[in-house]
Amino acid sequence: MTSYALGLDYGSDSVRALLVDALTGKEVASHVVYYPRWKKGLYSVPAKDQFRQHPLDYLESLEQVVQGLWTQAPAGAAAKVVGIGFDTTGSTPIAVDSDGMALALKPEFAENPNAMFVLWKDHTAIKEAQEITAAANASKENYLKYEGGIYSSEWFWAKTLHVLREDASVAKAAYLWVEHCDWMSAVITGTTHPSKLRMGRCATGHKLMWHESWGGYPPNEFFVGIDPLLDGLRDRLPAQTFTSDQTCGLLTAEWAALLGLPVGTPVSFSAFDCHMGAVAANVKPGVLTKIMGTSTCDITVASYEDIGDKCIRGICGQVDGSVTPGFVGLEAGQSAFGDLYAWFKNVVNWPANQLVSSSSLLDESTKQKLIQELEDKTIVALSKAASEIPVGDTSITALDWVNGRRTPDADQSVAMAITGLKMGSDAPQIFRALVEATAFGARAIIERFKQEGVAIDSVVAIGGISKKSDFVMQTCADVWNCPIEVLESEQSCALGAAIFGAVVGGVYPDVASAQKVMASTVCKTYKPNAQAAAAYEGLYQKYLTLGNFVNSSPELGSSLK
Repeated sequence: MTSYALGLDYGSDSVRALLVDALTGKEVASHVVYYPRWKKGLYSVPAKDQFRQHPLDYLESLEQVVQGLWTQAPAGAAAKVVGIGFDTTGSTPIAVDSDGMALALKPEFAENPNAMFVLWKDHTAIKEAQEITAAANASKENYLKYEGGIYSSEWFWAKTLHVLREDASVAKAAYLWVEHCDWMSAVITGTTHPSKLRMGRCATGHKLMWHESWGGYPPNEFFVGIDPLLDGLRDRLPAQTFTSDQTCGLLTAEWAALLGLPVGTPVSFSAFDCHMGAVAANVKPGVLTKIMGTSTCDITVASYEDIGDKCIRGICGQVDGSVTPGFVGLEAGQSAFGDLYAWFKNVVNWPANQLVSSSSLLDESTKQKLIQELEDKTIVALSKAASEIPVGDTSITALDWVNGRRTPDADQSVAMAITGLKMGSDAPQIFRALVEATAFGARAIIERFKQEGVAIDSVVAIGGISKKSDFVMQTCADVWNCPIEVLESEQSCALGAAIFGAVVGGVYPDVASAQKVMASTVCKTYKPNAQAAAAYEGLYQKYLTLGNFVNSSPELGSSLK
């Protein structure tokens, strides 16, 4: 009898639904819906590093994406869904009131960005992150030792404190703060009320400083010492956390009707997109799974014996069971990857876009068509021209820190730098340097893992860039000097969520059993070119030298310090 698992993947600009035959692993149907408010640029101020998303974007798109899925799936498929899994971006928290309602869903906060989800890429909380890091370093127990030793402005407590300081009305109304991934599972299972809310191990361990050895979160006095505005919040968070192979709850009648699914369908505890993607990639010790999109997230796992009492410096945490039960999940990543390419595309396209937009000779439809055509072709053209430039043929060296640095050693206040520009430097040469910068930044993460005693023998890549750009992927293989396997699945993160859906749905007894059938196969392998890899050794050292210079020259590297 056919059994389907439903995976729902909430990215930065859209949600993807994937229906998988749990017994064969076949991906049966998928559908994508873009967030309408986010698409309009509402509530975000990029110049101030503010990126917010309205909960209605998530709720409305959930209904639309699942209903859209049924138009593509086999007749009667919805009735055969046995389990649901979610993954989302993170850390992306929101304030909720004492009844568990997201503040932005209340009329008085409906247009207040501070009452909305603070997206992962929001860097307004740099000051707060620095204060939390300083407090942890001064504490008798360093509560950051399992989170890389540095707290990031991309994470839960820094964002929470920043908004509490920024907005007295939100501070007064907020009872609790909840991560996007935990909120989604709670919404459709009717468990958003603080008395019913339960939270997953992934977000709490990597972003909230949860650890079993100190009974959950750092003590209340630790947070009060940073700012009294945090008083009591820690105690209102559920102390127990759960791995994603466990059932968060059952689909309510209300949401079953909205989604066209059976009432009581089991829903797993949610996790971050990159962790779910790693599960779809059959992550195991020694293999780094790299999710390559607007940013990157790098995931690997280690056995309890291998990790021992190590505290890995400068990463985004080491958490028991955050990826798969029975292993310690390790997370790192880059704050910008595809975003760096998009930034450059916007820079070089600005004059043409302005000329087209202001033209009196074209109607609005033609203008939009021309602008879209330019948008679609720019990176393709740059990549083709850049790929024809021999390695080391330019004098340009760039950093990938256009959105700060996630790892190694989080610092969202640092800025990108580029050096070696000359009168003869053209757009393809600069673009090549930017691609090399992203590859160098990824190599720095690999090197840090190795320095800390975590084996990285090969890389598996998932995400849009891994499937779209031979130039980027070959550059990465050469810079990292290791093979890169690219997964077949177009929706790897959603597939990982579906794997957990199959487990809570009772199709498989555990994640490992489900992975044997449902995990994605490899569609392509990039192997390093020995000559290019040798040439990149010297160029990588130039990247490190430039990074050290920027780090030691804050007046040059950032206006935020």
